[in-house]
Amino acid sequence: MRIDQATLLSPIGPLAFAVAGGTLLRLDLRGDAVRLRRDVQGRFGTVTIHECEDPGGVASRLERYFRGDLQALEEVAVDPGGTDFQRDVWLKLREIPAGRTWSYADLARAVGRPAAVRAVGAANGANPIPLVLPCHRVIGTDGRLTGYGGGLPRKEWLLHHEGARLVPGPLPPFKSTNL
Repeated sequence: MRIDQATLLSPIGPLAFAVAGGTLLRLDLRGDAVRLRRDVQGRFGTVTIHECEDPGGVASRLERYFRGDLQALEEVAVDPGGTDFQRDVWLKLREIPAGRTWSYADLARAVGRPAAVRAVGAANGANPIPLVLPCHRVIGTDGRLTGYGGGLPRKEWLLHHEGARLVPGPLPPFKSTNL
């Protein structure tokens, strides 16, 4: 199996991602290409990985998103893998519009498992394609930001970028220790 891999510099730091046949398989918010490669090989076994500039057009769509085209990621084909339950949760994330947030309870209801809030939270936390499957749009029932694999500053930046103003004031600068 051929996997195309790229790293894109973004306003929230480097993003590493893997694509096969035009379908996004994994995105690493910390730009860790080694971990990305290990995860893809863990899922698919022996693969041939090629460095590319814009595999599947994903880099171009990410750039458009960061320039303000908040719908640019909606049409990216994804294959997150996971269990049936995880896939249900991950794919349901695409129904949360840019600039809006859902609580974990909202997400649990949306997947038809209203009592499974913790399981939904765990699935959300294991999302292998963050940003494109927008787990950053899920917040606590009380409206506060809760865990995010890319760190809460990234989550806050993304929500501000999308217009979900959680606190008054201008878009905060992103300060990454990874750059």
